[in-house]
Amino acid sequence: MHEFFTQIGLVAAVILPLWNIPLILKIIKRRSSQDLSLSWAIGVWVCIVLMAPAGFTSQDIVWRTFNIINTILFTAVVAVIIRYRKGTPEIKS
Repeated sequence: MHEFFTQIGLVAAVILPLWNIPLILKIIKRRSSQDLSLSWAIGVWVCIVLMAPAGFTSQDIVWRTFNIINTILFTAVVAVIIRYRKGTPEIKS
C-alpha cells in the first residue's frame, strides 16, 4: 500500500508544477505581467530556492522530484514575469 501512495504522490509531484506552464504562456501571449505582483513572485521564488537543497538531497523521491521540477518551472515563471514587466508609464505634461 505504501508503494501505491508513493506512486500517486510522484504523479502529483510532477503534475503540480506543470500548472506554471499556462501562466507562462498567458504572460507571453499578452506580452505583459503587470497583473502579477513582482514582489510576490520573487518572494515565492526565494523560498523555493532556499528549500531546494533540502529537497534535492532528500531520500523521499516525491519531495525530491517536486523540488526539482518546481524549482525549474517557477524560475521560468519569474524570468518571464521580469521579461514582460513594463516600466511605469511616463507622465506627459
